[in-house]
Amino acid sequence: MGETPDTRPTSEFHAGNFSTADVDRLVAGLDAQDQADGVRRLRAWAQGALDPRPGERVIDIGSGTGTQTLALAAAVAPSGDALGIEANPVMREVAERRAAAAGGPARFLHGDAVALPVPDASVDVVWCERVLQHLSEPDKAVREIARVLRPGGRVALIDSDWGTALLHPADPDTLAALTKGILAMAANPYSGRRLLGQVADAGLVADDQGSQALIQDRGSVTWPLVRMMTESTVRSGLLTEEQRDRLHAELAAAAERGALHMSVTMFAVVAHRPR
Repeated sequence: MGETPDTRPTSEFHAGNFSTADVDRLVAGLDAQDQADGVRRLRAWAQGALDPRPGERVIDIGSGTGTQTLALAAAVAPSGDALGIEANPVMREVAERRAAAAGGPARFLHGDAVALPVPDASVDVVWCERVLQHLSEPDKAVREIARVLRPGGRVALIDSDWGTALLHPADPDTLAALTKGILAMAANPYSGRRLLGQVADAGLVADDQGSQALIQDRGSVTWPLVRMMTESTVRSGLLTEEQRDRLHAELAAAAERGALHMSVTMFAVVAHRPR
């Protein structure tokens, strides 16, 4: 059966809201972020706290390029099962190609975070990283996670909080407009600070919390994502093309001399479903 486009209001990053060219830029940005120290540290902490074991069933919601799905598949091998659930068909194709090239056992399936294609109480471990910020119904997605977890099953929720975004130096008025545009890009821009309450409301028990600033310096700036954010802000009418171009030049010059600060804080909650 063909996939029906999701027309509900969601973020700029939702599968139905960007073109193939945007996907290419997003893949490049995600690849760069996979190598970022902050992302790697928070993932390592969360996976250690989850402790996925051989033979367990794991799902990765919003699996993107499949990087974390492959890591989880390795942890539950050889008898476990790792399923990446991704709404964007282009991203799924990228993940499937990479999994095949790596020889990994990970599988990928079309699915919606608020209606997971998984039976009740059938999953040992759920990973959901930087997904809730893009959803207009994030609370429903967390309840879905609680539904599919077995008693004693564990979940890691990791999300950015765009209210913590910092960018320096640049013209203050331009930065204020860009910040407003960034907050408008996400359906749930303050997701990071909401995770603990969402876990409790879904009947899950929080076991630990973590955070990590994703700091980008001269050598790690994900320019494709910067351009996606500025282009979106121009389309919204908050920035002119002239302001955009001047901002790009200012940021590039600051990065060249080692003076650029660009960061956003990610938060994580590891929880379990009571037995």
